Amino acid sequence: MVHLDATYFGRNTGVLLALESGTERLLYMKHIAHEHISDYEEAVRHIVGCGYLILGIVIDGLQKLFVVLSEYRIQMCQFHMVAIIRRKMTKKPQLEAGKELLELAYRLKGMDKDTFVGEFEKWKEKWHDFLKEKTVNEIIGSPVYTHQRLRSAMVSISTYLPFLFTYEDVDGMPNTNNMIEGTFTDMKKTLRNHPGMIEDNRKRMVNGFFLAYAKLHNTKGDNQ
Repeated sequence: MVHLDATYFGRNTGVLLALESGTERLLYMKHIAHEHISDYEEAVRHIVGCGYLILGIVIDGLQKLFVVLSEYRIQMCQFHMVAIIRRKMTKKPQLEAGKELLELAYRLKGMDKDTFVGEFEKWKEKWHDFLKEKTVNEIIGSPVYTHQRLRSAMVSISTYLPFLFTYEDVDGMPNTNNMIEGTFTDMKKTLRNHPGMIEDNRKRMVNGFFLAYAKLHNTKGDNQ
């Protein structure tokens, strides 16, 4: 299984990383200024070109990836799903419907597909009329949904729902990208210990970090 994700450690300065689930083997690393679908496609081509059989990919929700990587089994990182809902609802939503939806999102990682889908459908049914409420927008002069952020959160869950529980059907597939997130955290800690570096030196330090990572984790074993 492959974990794919990107992070940034400066303005227009980041890395795209691919790790193998279980072994934590470094499969791919590239410096990027911005995330582009083509970068992810290049990463997958590189991994396949190295002789790996990709049984599944865990990604963080870049929607076009679900299309361009559709030949693979894809797991939407449940950690990122919760983060998306939290951003849309804020950490302390004022509406009761928002509180219930955020609470359901927090319970996602401890629920199986049937249970989560059942709870989500109950929530939509309970708040059906509330979610359809509209208010006239004084600027455009036409009605818009009153609870747009709440609806946006609901739509996000519906959009990613087909990919939230892929791990239940694929042996060995994790339901989050926590492994790669932990690696990013360690990398950023290393950078924080050396503040004030110019961008090129920061990149060299990142290269050194992942060279040491590869020496530690890239031992021979069966391909996933």
